Parts: sequence; structure tokens; C-alpha cells
Amino acid sequence: MQQIAIFGGTFDPVHWGHLIVAETALNQVPLEKIIWVPSAHPPHKKAASFQHRLAMLQAATTDNPGFAVSPIEQLQSGTSYAINTLIDLSNFYPDTHWYWIVGLDTFQTLPKWYHGQELAQLCDWLIAPRYLGSECITQTDLICKQVEQKLARQSFTIHWQLLHTPLVGVSSSMIRNLCRARQSIRYLVPESVRSYIADHNLYA
Repeated sequence: MQQIAIFGGTFDPVHWGHLIVAETALNQVPLEKIIWVPSAHPPHKKAASFQHRLAMLQAATTDNPGFAVSPIEQLQSGTSYAINTLIDLSNFYPDTHWYWIVGLDTFQTLPKWYHGQELAQLCDWLIAPRYLGSECITQTDLICKQVEQKLARQSFTIHWQLLHTPLVGVSSSMIRNLCRARQSIRYLVPESVRSYIADHNLYA
């Protein structure tokens, strides 16, 4: 049975932090493949167009044979829900043990997702910790165990592990703000992404 992870997000834009998390997961589990899934209609966010975000993802990941980019959420009608994305991808990749890569903040909200309790049991969860100081790993572990306990009280089980990622203090919002201020984003994103942003005048 093959092992594949889904890495969903807005990716507005994709940056080195995302890529380091994905590469860590690829080697730590280990995985055959990571499927990057950009959100078609990110809730509560005004993002660059789906086509731009998809193109930047493709440019950033094209040289890694362990990465694939899927436009599957654009093909879904109405609101895109994570559980539907997993079901749809399962049709393309049968006989697969699924993993889902998420940041700690997102993982905390899992019990509130649409069919979140059911989704929790359909895949294993790979958590990218937030680095907030010297006790970040201990704190992250504690938060993940709280999510596990919350689901257990509802008779749902979940399997998760922390990703041992190096400290990268880069965010998409930081990059967008730098672009608006017309400051350099070199070395914060892959060169192909930096060129794409410049060529299409994104985030100006």
C-alpha cells in the first residue's frame, strides 16, 4: 500500500517554509508522494486568483519528483471541504494510506471542520509546529494531545506525529507585505516564484 500525503492551503504565495515542511514529511514518514492542493475559494481570505497560485505551486515544485500539484478543489462545486478532497483523491489513488500535512493552528480547529471527526480517522496527521520559543515542541505536543483528547471524548481516534522541521520564520503574509512595500523577497521564495510574482505584478 502506497503512502501519500495531502498538503492543502492557500499558498498565496508558496514559500520556502512550505517547501521545507513538505520535504521533511517526505523523508520523515517516509512518503511516496505529496500532493499539494491549493484552496479554490479560501474562506475569509482575499487571495490571488486560483490560476496564479496554482502556477506558482507548479513552478516551485516541478524539480521534485516526490511532489505533485492537484487542481482538484477547483473542480468541486460550491464550498471545498477537506473530506471531499480526500474522497476525490482516493478515486485517483486507490489502495493508499493517506496522510494530511497541517500547521498547528489549523490542526487545533480540526474538531470543528465539516465532518472533521470522520476525517480525523481517515488519514494520519503530520503537524508542522509553530516556533514560539524554546518550549515550542513541548507546547506543540501538548496542544496536539488536547485535540486527540477532545476527539476521544466523542469516541473518535486520531493518529498524528510532529514534523521535525528546522526553524523558518517566513509567512505568505510577510511576503505579500514586502511586495506591497516594493522590497525584496529574494531568498524567501524560490526564484521561479519570485519571477512569476514580478512578471504578473502580484501583491503590488
